[in-house]
Amino acid sequence: MFPARIQEYVRPRTVAEALAAIARHDEGEAIFLAGGQSAMQAIKSRMLRPQCVVDLQGVAELKGVSANNGALTIGAMTRYVEIAAHAGLGNAFAALRDAASHVGDRQVRNRGTIGGSVCWNYVAACTPTAVLALGGTMNLAADGGSRSVAADDFFLGPLETARQDNEILLSVSWPAPPPRTGSAYKKWGLVTDALPVVGVAVMVTLDAAGHCSAARIALAGLANGAQRANLGEAKLVGSRGDIATIDAAMQAIADAADAHSDMSADADYRKQLIRSLGREVAERAFDRARA
Repeated sequence: MFPARIQEYVRPRTVAEALAAIARHDEGEAIFLAGGQSAMQAIKSRMLRPQCVVDLQGVAELKGVSANNGALTIGAMTRYVEIAAHAGLGNAFAALRDAASHVGDRQVRNRGTIGGSVCWNYVAACTPTAVLALGGTMNLAADGGSRSVAADDFFLGPLETARQDNEILLSVSWPAPPPRTGSAYKKWGLVTDALPVVGVAVMVTLDAAGHCSAARIALAGLANGAQRANLGEAKLVGSRGDIATIDAAMQAIADAADAHSDMSADADYRKQLIRSLGREVAERAFDRARA
């Protein structure tokens, strides 16, 4: 399909120029364009009808991965391929590498960005789920100032986030994780690297004796999009990551999951994926925490 007429295309060089371009329009009339992998489809199908497109491809200050003293900051316009290849992502942030390595096909990974994905928050997207499981913080700016929003408060539901139309996502960041922290993400799709029917991300921290002192689990592919799985997290805490405990945690998540049926899988199959895929991902996260 052809998009509705776009009256203005802007390609700013700085965040200040981008914010100034958005501010010239009323709410909803202008959009930021990141990698464009999802937004262009929405524009062509006329799901979105912006009068102005502010293309962020030329804003250098939004790009790059910074890993200093264990803390991690990823610029909003950093592409999946750069995240997947970055050597600074240790075991604690490995779920980001897992997710970025299998988002879409090669063309998508070379164009798509972490910022575009978390702000679009598609129901079956990999990146919001990994960011949620790892407890990332979204750093936003607007003409009136800046603010930071925790992932738990940022992802509100399919295609809904806490970002306001006049705000630009600068980066996603994490403080230095505790020692003995590991994470993992894996999805299952109908074909390799397709959107996940179900995706599972797990992050665990172990104490000096090898017991789990903290756990975060997030799911992708269910009707409400990226979401925490608190019941499973509670069962992992205090354990040593044995198979029986992991299986009990994933069973609790599957029992509580609001799984739906569609042309990709029925609800029972999605729950089975949570159990089988979840076990594999949790085992990998524990192994990485022990390494």
